[in-house]
Amino acid sequence: MKTSTLTRLGLTVAMSAAIASISFNSYAQHGQDVSAPHKAEAQQKKQDKQESKDEKKESKEQQKQQHRLSQEQQQQRIREQKQLLAEYNQRIAEQQALALRNAQLMEQQKRLAQYRYQQAYYEQLRQQQAQLENDRHDYENDPYYYTPPAYQYRRGATTYQTNQYGADRLRQASNTGYQKGYEAGRADRQDNWRFDYQGSFAYQDANYGFDGRYVEQDDYNYYFREGFQRGYEDGYYGRRTYGTSANGSNSLLGTVLNMILNLQPLQ
Repeated sequence: MKTSTLTRLGLTVAMSAAIASISFNSYAQHGQDVSAPHKAEAQQKKQDKQESKDEKKESKEQQKQQHRLSQEQQQQRIREQKQLLAEYNQRIAEQQALALRNAQLMEQQKRLAQYRYQQAYYEQLRQQQAQLENDRHDYENDPYYYTPPAYQYRRGATTYQTNQYGADRLRQASNTGYQKGYEAGRADRQDNWRFDYQGSFAYQDANYGFDGRYVEQDDYNYYFREGFQRGYEDGYYGRRTYGTSANGSNSLLGTVLNMILNLQPLQ
């Protein structure tokens, strides 16, 4: 091969390499130019998302403050609550003595199943009274006392209002009533005693499980008895018309509970 030919070949290879290098650098530069906007856009979206999240959080906090009772209203609720607790403490002491005498009567009548039931009821009242005497409740940080009403309900001809915490306590009253009613009805059936839920001391007292908070005693008593009557019927006749059993605990069916309470959300 001639020298001139080799020279031309070498120049061609060199030029090709130079062109390839230029093309690669241009491509790399172009790629960098293309990816940079994408990265910036992604970063901006991330930032916008975080700002939106922060705004929503701030909005929720503002709404929470707007829907919170004033300090004066909160303190008024606390004062009323402490007064009700003092009255309830006196009442439960009286009921505890009655429960003990009632248990003794069951023993004299040889109603052994009902006697055991009544003894357990008496023990619960004794524990409730002990808790009231050692009350250390943090009223200031309890949301019940600064949360405005969210529901209304009727008892007789009167309409009442309560918040979520009060509504939960009314549900508890009805379900606890059903549980104790079921046990009382079953005990009377085991003792071959007549059907008489109104004659049960638990029905008359209706304070089982009540700690004196969130709802007035009359409200708790009323809804406890509503549940008790239905539980007694189911327990006495050995059926499940009004309630159900799960993990050894009896409670009202959801449809029955809703019918009893008839809580209506406030607009």
